[in-house]
Amino acid sequence: MALSGIEIRRPDDMHVHLREGSQLAHYARDAAASFARALVMPNTSPPIQSAVELRRYLREITEAAPGLVPLGTFKIHPKLSHDDVAALKEAGAAAGKYYPRGVTTNSEDGVAEVDAAFPVFEAMERLDLVLCIHGEMPGAFALEREERFLPELEKIVAAFPKLRIVLEHVSTKEAVEMVRSLRGGVAATITVHHLLFTLDDLLGDGLDPHLFCKPVVKRPGDRDAILQAALSGDPRYFFGSDSAPHLRAAKEARRGAAGVYSMPVCMPLLAGLFEEHSSLALLENFVSRFGAEFYRLPLNTGTLRIERSEWKVPDEYHGVVPLCAGQKLNWRIV
Repeated sequence: MALSGIEIRRPDDMHVHLREGSQLAHYARDAAASFARALVMPNTSPPIQSAVELRRYLREITEAAPGLVPLGTFKIHPKLSHDDVAALKEAGAAAGKYYPRGVTTNSEDGVAEVDAAFPVFEAMERLDLVLCIHGEMPGAFALEREERFLPELEKIVAAFPKLRIVLEHVSTKEAVEMVRSLRGGVAATITVHHLLFTLDDLLGDGLDPHLFCKPVVKRPGDRDAILQAALSGDPRYFFGSDSAPHLRAAKEARRGAAGVYSMPVCMPLLAGLFEEHSSLALLENFVSRFGAEFYRLPLNTGTLRIERSEWKVPDEYHGVVPLCAGQKLNWRIV
């Protein structure tokens, strides 16, 4: 007999974009409907790179969505000193985010050469902050950017043996295998769209700009490797939505913006996926335990109930087209 619903410990989203300005409140409230905590990315405009900016940003999120605890990050730049990094940690940073220059949205001021950021990585290692990495090589062929970046990841891991590192939104079999092969203290986040979709869904029978993200969804073999990692019970792999909203006009443009707005549907989609693979018992660890333990956070109290109930995903949320817009899902948040 099919389950009517499940109840899990309140989950964490270990990679989310809440943007800035008037739209921030909408995105933060959507996140609070599913998650107790969210690791909030710093590639805003302007970016989060100082303690003052971080405190302001975290305050804005908390005021907009009191039920959500934002975990701060800062955008890594070679100009940051040890004292700057220490101040950012004091202001609430749990991690620093390394963006190679030009690799994704608002990364034009990213790091041009990884060695230039080594003094910042050293400060983070001393202060026990997590290094989050958008692991793609700018300028490489689109389907190979993540794989081409992996030697850079190995270089960072070797140079900083005590630094905790997260390779964000893994999208290839090679990246999944690389994380498994490296030392302890190296982990990866997995998104729901990389678990469910491939390049065929993006452009096989017609272009879906609302599934365009960076890194792009890849081949079926890559999706299968990511799914195996998520279902493995290996604590090195945990959930980070990379929910990245853009208004419809920015997505449906000649050069559409990269980002998938999965926040309203990620937990129902995960419940359906884990059920399909007879693995619902593993969902709580994937979304509520492994990420918290890696970041050395206490586990959340309270529960989230997801029930079996058919509903249709709205065509828009706040002017943004969500993942699976207009489709019927079998699970929903209570």
